[in-house]
Amino acid sequence: MCGIIGYVGRKPALPILIDGLRRLEYRGYDSTGVALVQPSEVTVLKAAGRLSVLEGTLDYDAHPQTHGIGHTRWATHGAPTNVNAHPHADSSGKFAIIHNGIIENNRTLRTYLEQKGVIFTSETDTEVLVQLIAQLYEGDLEQAVRLALREVSGTYGMAVVCADEPDLIIAARKGSPLIVGVGQGEHILASDAAAILAHTTQVVYIGDNEIARITPDSLRITTLDAVPVAKETEEVEWTLDQIELAGYEHFMLKEIYEQPEALENCLRGRIDLKEGVIHLGGLADCARELTQAKRIIITACGTAWHAGLVGEYLFEELLRVPTETEYASEFRYRNPIIDEGTVVIAVSQSGETADTQAAIREAKQRGALVIGVVNVVGATIPRETDAGVYLHVGPEIGVASTKAFTGQVAVLALISCFLGRRKHLSPSAAMQFMKALSAIPDQIRTTLGHADTAEKVAREYASRENWLYLGRGYNYPVALEGALKLKEISYIHAEGLPAAEMKHGPLALITDGMPVVCIATTGSQYDKILSNISEVRARGGSVIAIATEGDKDIQDLADHVLYVPDTLEPLQPLLTVIPLQLIAYHAAVIRGCNVDKPRNLAKSVTVE
Repeated sequence: MCGIIGYVGRKPALPILIDGLRRLEYRGYDSTGVALVQPSEVTVLKAAGRLSVLEGTLDYDAHPQTHGIGHTRWATHGAPTNVNAHPHADSSGKFAIIHNGIIENNRTLRTYLEQKGVIFTSETDTEVLVQLIAQLYEGDLEQAVRLALREVSGTYGMAVVCADEPDLIIAARKGSPLIVGVGQGEHILASDAAAILAHTTQVVYIGDNEIARITPDSLRITTLDAVPVAKETEEVEWTLDQIELAGYEHFMLKEIYEQPEALENCLRGRIDLKEGVIHLGGLADCARELTQAKRIIITACGTAWHAGLVGEYLFEELLRVPTETEYASEFRYRNPIIDEGTVVIAVSQSGETADTQAAIREAKQRGALVIGVVNVVGATIPRETDAGVYLHVGPEIGVASTKAFTGQVAVLALISCFLGRRKHLSPSAAMQFMKALSAIPDQIRTTLGHADTAEKVAREYASRENWLYLGRGYNYPVALEGALKLKEISYIHAEGLPAAEMKHGPLALITDGMPVVCIATTGSQYDKILSNISEVRARGGSVIAIATEGDKDIQDLADHVLYVPDTLEPLQPLLTVIPLQLIAYHAAVIRGCNVDKPRNLAKSVTVE
């Protein structure tokens, strides 16, 4: 969940490291630090708090070193303090390490090292690793790392430097992403392409259980057993402009407004209205097996889980195959039933979500066909699944997911129609669905044109500490997602519910003036949701309705109405979620919250 950056070349390293950390801060921001290397000395500079705290202490002219590593942290072991911040040094001060992941046997290793006289200064599992490497060092840093990792249980994306071997970074990966940017006479190590795009778009992906030896002029990758691994240099598809604010106040707002273009990119080349077919090249080799699926399990976490719930409705309606959506964090621990003909679909923006990775490994071990729905090209999940479909919605920097959610729903919609057409979906029904899906980007543009209403609602109710979100059918997952967005970035308690369940207990929560967001678009359950709204109003709740354009009747029942264009009921979540994203965003701004870096959260959750 933390951010890693490393530089070895001929330029001053400190400005490059700090710029990289700034672009990685969305991955963790409770402490930051750098280690700068020169012959016989490693200088460690770090501070608790945001990167700006560290920057305020730096004298760039005093640090001309051309070799260093940096880290921005999301705390796991130990509170976010100066002492617990990365990089961590060994007792001699000659070695420094940065690390993402968790060393599960760190207590055993700590006890062993303490018995050898090692004195620890932090509470972190990471310090255990650097102290172990120092104990095993005999003049070859790569070999010391290799020996140390044989003693380690857990996950890691790590980089180590040593004063006795200047111009060298040793990096290793198991379950936490690392890439190496390739430049002229320089290499840049990072946990995310965002950190290197200002310098190069040519990258090499380090795989699990691999070690990279990095100097200004060379990159060598081997397995943990020292077997050389041939790697190809790949082009990063994202651009520097995509990870800049481009005039927006926050990345979240930028990414909300990017959704029309993001979905156009997601759908481009995949819907052929002339021929009435959907092209999904990533599924071509397993289309027959997918069509014969007897059961589908969608596994994901957080916002991706909400997208998976929409997918569950889509698959059962268009494909007519029993589908269930599982929390990835629960899936692997409950002895899941995987029968012949079970397909598991893993949904993740980053493709690095640790719980989702564990779920797909469990599913594969039990014989399931596993499909990935991922945004980040080259991530772990698409490398480990049997097939998959990329979102292609561009980088998402804001911690609270927006365009990735709509991209995930769009891809699940594509898959459901792609497979449904191969079973029972008629050509006319498939064509109607494809046309409606193709129209969604422009309909989102229309919805964004009414953003001022969302801001007005946020201003009126942002001071209220308890909200309810109600939806039925396809819009029940949207109610969950709207509540999650409000919780994530404004710290308002919010609960999403199937509207019909409100009267089975939660109705007791409604007090005078309590904001209740009701997704009441026209569809098969429209009359039912109107009845639920009446139940809320009878108890004094303030109704904020998301409704279909042209629906005037609802104005008599709601205190505020936010309209979205009309579309097919299965595609309504792609539109109804937009006002909820905007309400959450404006509520957070009004409450003075850090929208892009909400407390206690990080973008890519690479620990269980």
